[in-house]
Amino acid sequence: MSDGETTTADAPSRTRRPLRCGEPTIHEFSTEDGVRLRLTRFEGGAKGPVILSPGFGTSALAYTIDTTDTNFPEYLYEHGYDVWVLDYRASPALPSGGTQFTLDDIARYDYPAAVATVRGISGADSVQIMAHCVGSLTMLMAMGLGLHGVRSAVASQVTLHPRAGTLNELRAGIYAGDLIQALGIDTLTTEFDDDPSWLETLYDKALAIYPSGDEPCDRPFCRRVMFMYGEVYDHDRINEATHDHLGEAFGVANMTTLRHITKILRADHAISMDGEHDYLDDVSGLRVPIAFLHGQDNRLFVPEGSAITYRELSERNGAEYYSRHVIPGYAHMDLFIGQDAARDVYPVITAQLDTHN
Repeated sequence: MSDGETTTADAPSRTRRPLRCGEPTIHEFSTEDGVRLRLTRFEGGAKGPVILSPGFGTSALAYTIDTTDTNFPEYLYEHGYDVWVLDYRASPALPSGGTQFTLDDIARYDYPAAVATVRGISGADSVQIMAHCVGSLTMLMAMGLGLHGVRSAVASQVTLHPRAGTLNELRAGIYAGDLIQALGIDTLTTEFDDDPSWLETLYDKALAIYPSGDEPCDRPFCRRVMFMYGEVYDHDRINEATHDHLGEAFGVANMTTLRHITKILRADHAISMDGEHDYLDDVSGLRVPIAFLHGQDNRLFVPEGSAITYRELSERNGAEYYSRHVIPGYAHMDLFIGQDAARDVYPVITAQLDTHN
């Protein structure tokens, strides 16, 4: 396959448009526990450096998607930022994506290694982080564990008090992750074959009758995303090209991490997988400027969660460190892949980053 050409099972081979953020530099690095991760750098100027961390089960392509007029790295590049897009161990673009690990592993190992790598290569004393979904939750967990070198952060959608929408609460209530793994299934994936096996055919037929929320879609990819995670994006916020090719950013997800997310939902706040560490016991490491970002129409993780974390950290560390921004008309992932996100969302985030440059 030639450079720039991609394909997924639900979309034909295509040529990606050139990104307007210069030639990327790829930096691979290892965590303390020996996992190989990746940072993709777009050096747009002296602002930053800023690390962009995606959600669970998605790769850096969730940010560098080329189906919108302007993606988030391009926007930051144009505004003079040194941008580093992170593939942590949950990325389906890495071999680690299909292995078993917990949110604690991401917090304890991935973020310290990523921050140290960016600081070492860039020469910066500190970094900023813009993290989304599970990337946001684990960033906050890492800071609570004593992550050094972060001068400000933007936490998108999922915080230390995740509150799931109806479908995800249902899964948490019936211990779906435990049941699936008990059946010997260690991973789920959004990928599927053009010539599926009988098992995949049965799986997709089952998904066809699975509750699809407010936005039913008959595409196998969207059905699988709905089953694995819930309502990740509002269809009316993304253009047709994004709908056609979003599967490029998704892939495998492991059941151990999904079970840890469920455990946190049941506990109503972030705890370790083994239950021995409560991430709210000591929040002094979170005494840095943090902007909480939430889509008003998010049905995957509802806005109540970020409101609770915002209030608790303000009370315990001082309200001067925190702000919260609710974006009208947006849900979850469409904050970054929405066809109008460059107009409606990116300026809000960039203004927060600019404040601490």
